Amino acid sequence: MKESTPMGMNKTGMQMSPLDSGTMQSPPPSTISATPGDESAVADMRGSYVNDADSLGSVPVPATMTGAVSAGMSMLSGNSPQILLDKLGERLAFERGGTRLYDALIAKCEAMPGGSNSNGIAIDELWKIRNDEARHFAVVVDAIESLGGDPTAQTPSADLVGVESMGLVQVVTDPRTTIAQSLHAILAAELVDQAGWEMLLAMAKSQNQNAMLSEFSIALDEERDHLQKVKTWYEEAVMGTSYPGGTSAGNANTPTRH
Repeated sequence: MKESTPMGMNKTGMQMSPLDSGTMQSPPPSTISATPGDESAVADMRGSYVNDADSLGSVPVPATMTGAVSAGMSMLSGNSPQILLDKLGERLAFERGGTRLYDALIAKCEAMPGGSNSNGIAIDELWKIRNDEARHFAVVVDAIESLGGDPTAQTPSADLVGVESMGLVQVVTDPRTTIAQSLHAILAAELVDQAGWEMLLAMAKSQNQNAMLSEFSIALDEERDHLQKVKTWYEEAVMGTSYPGGTSAGNANTPTRH
């Protein structure tokens, strides 16, 4: 179902106040820099912060003897288990956030006027994706534990994606955002999610973590399917149909509509 975007008294643009727009573009002489547009002072300040800052954190050493031995053997083989554990922590944090994003989207769809049927999205499809994300979380937990790591520890990359994801969560949980606007945030998350699983699968292969490959490959295939579906829903929510050259309503991957 195509969503409508209302036109109203939006006063954020300068054209809404033509008498003041000239003044806004011509600041008083006393405030004009000798070198207009020069941001070197800001760059210097940021540079000092960068030089003085600590890192986002570290990957904890394995707390068990088995984990320590496994990490040591991996390093002797020329691998970098700490990097793999960091990226596993990243996926863990992202899958947790993805589950919450779909929880919020499901709640919004069900709360919209007319109920879930009014949005053109099958709620059972959203629940399936939501449960896939939760299962992917469990897969990563198992992978971390198999390396002797602690899935409750926050690695640097997990910290990073936690901050990155905050804006997406704010979009979907904002009661003012429409289904289309919420799907835009979900689409951004799915694009990152697919890229993250592609990298994780490649890293597991490069470090000969063969026991992880099957589950990681399944997760990547599911994430690709999620991306296809969300992209289709977003196009249909904005345009009423898919755009030329993109996904189509008749695509075999398109979910069943109510």
